[in-house]
Amino acid sequence: MSNRPRECLFRWISQPTDVNWGGKVHGGMVMKWMDQAAYACAVGWCGGYAVTASVGGMSFLKPIHIGDVVEVRARVVLTGTSSLHIAVDVDAVEPISQRRTRTTRCVMVFVALDADGKPTPVPCWTPRTEADKRMADYADKLRDMRTDLDHELYAAAE
Repeated sequence: MSNRPRECLFRWISQPTDVNWGGKVHGGMVMKWMDQAAYACAVGWCGGYAVTASVGGMSFLKPIHIGDVVEVRARVVLTGTSSLHIAVDVDAVEPISQRRTRTTRCVMVFVALDADGKPTPVPCWTPRTEADKRMADYADKLRDMRTDLDHELYAAAE
């Protein structure tokens, strides 16, 4: 098991430039933040460059408002040979009341690449707690579903 950090946390205040026409933070902006946090987590874990390969199970649960403190937490939940599954959770914290709301979540898959752009091995991560095992099982199910759906898509396109 690697002694590299398996988790990272980004925190800032949402800005008026982040909102959509409805006055809430734009979903595309949230997705960008999630990708950035997951990237930081992936390269921290693998110690080199990594790219986003897929996003699964994305759920927008609640809106983020202007002035909320946004927290994006990314953590490694499953590793393969050259891939890392990273769970990303977004919380909005109302600054005065400190009420925390889970707004968005997903699992992102990154692939570690070497200097030639070829997949390269990543350090293995082993779940320790029951919560870790549940998240690893969830990521594994998403991987299986993605594989099945990819087969269906390619078969339909032929």
